[in-house]
Amino acid sequence: MRIGIDLGGTKIEIIALDPDGTERHRERIATPGDYHGVIGAIRGLVEAAESRLGERGSVGIGMPGCISPATGLVKGANSVFLNGTPFDKDLAAALGRPVRVTNDANCFALSEATDGAAAGKRVVFGVIMGTGCGGGVVVDGRVLEGPHAIAGEWGHTPLPWPSAVEVPGRRCWCGRHGCLETWISGTGLAQDCDGPGARDAAAVERRAALGEERARAALARHADRLARGLAVIIDLLDPDAIVLGGGVSKMDHLYEAVPRLLPAYVFSDIVTTPVLTAKHGDSSGVRGAAWLWRPGEIP
Repeated sequence: MRIGIDLGGTKIEIIALDPDGTERHRERIATPGDYHGVIGAIRGLVEAAESRLGERGSVGIGMPGCISPATGLVKGANSVFLNGTPFDKDLAAALGRPVRVTNDANCFALSEATDGAAAGKRVVFGVIMGTGCGGGVVVDGRVLEGPHAIAGEWGHTPLPWPSAVEVPGRRCWCGRHGCLETWISGTGLAQDCDGPGARDAAAVERRAALGEERARAALARHADRLARGLAVIIDLLDPDAIVLGGGVSKMDHLYEAVPRLLPAYVFSDIVTTPVLTAKHGDSSGVRGAAWLWRPGEIP
């Protein structure tokens, strides 16, 4: 049995999967606001699941941020009390077994590459576009993390081929200007359409469908920027599939507009890279965390 944990800023979700991916258990609780509270909450979820199912499982965890290979401590987590802690070691001690921890976008990509929209594909690039923007790379069923644990951090690369009005771009929370995240996330789309104070892009597609020109223009710019960003991924990685997740990925027009725009930017005579919507939707992150342990590796 594989257990996956999705550790978010507001909720913690657990899932237990059989070897064939069948879901056996799922539960969601609010995220405590302190470090030891999180450790205790995850331990409680795991113990309750194992007691109910009568079986011990491997544990994988997806979280915003990652474990720094240099220090062994959490970096880049939006739940800031996690930063600078030996989270994986403390959790392993609490659970009495090894755990695997990686970025939530990596878990999303792994889920969709394992038994999701890109099942059977060798090289998969997964994108999460929500409040922010993240990416993950899976090769031959394994997450590619890299020596700095930043493989797939596509949201903090610059918008390619910017026009004059796109330079220098908005200031990103990372401290730089013009990061892709500031353009193609839900927040970026909302601000492009409705101004700096906007945060929610949920209604932009509906407004465009009702004929609002401002919304239509914002969606067209967003699709073009997304295509430019993905073109660089295709040039560098040439993945067998790209899978989109997060709230922004639910806009149906992207799956027609982006493939149509890609040939203008990709350095190739043809572009056949499929751009797919996530099969497992909001469940991909927690499922991918469970898949961090492969069959022969489960402790």
